[in-house]
Amino acid sequence: MVDDYLDSFQALVSDAGYTDPWTVVVKFRRGLRLGIQNQIATMPYGRPTDTDPDAWYRAAWRIDQARLANKVFQSVSRSTPSASLRTVSARPPPLPVARLPLALPPPVTLKPLPTTLSIGVPMDVDATRKARSLPPQGCYRCGDTNHVVRNCLH
Repeated sequence: MVDDYLDSFQALVSDAGYTDPWTVVVKFRRGLRLGIQNQIATMPYGRPTDTDPDAWYRAAWRIDQARLANKVFQSVSRSTPSASLRTVSARPPPLPVARLPLALPPPVTLKPLPTTLSIGVPMDVDATRKARSLPPQGCYRCGDTNHVVRNCLH
């Protein structure tokens, strides 16, 4: 248990007269159970600095307490519940299961976004005209494709 290790370690540090916090943390880490030491050293956030022995003591104690609580939980959950517990606690009804559709819709193809021109690059007007489809030749007044405006009777 970390409690026992903490008590004996702090007594040894006091007897040895260590005052440099980094040295104390290094010595503490070396004597700590490897699993706990690794958990503290690889904490994604809240990891104690290597110059804060008290933070290392607290982190080791918290991890050890969580480990012990988990061990108790696992031992209790493995044991068979007593008859009185079986009658008092009822199992909740199962949750409905969401079903996926049998066939997925076809994937959507996305068109690339138009690129913006940076300042100083001339715009290619002809390229945009070519990209558009040209209207059918014919009369601009009535829309009939059989004649042009000058021959329009409307």
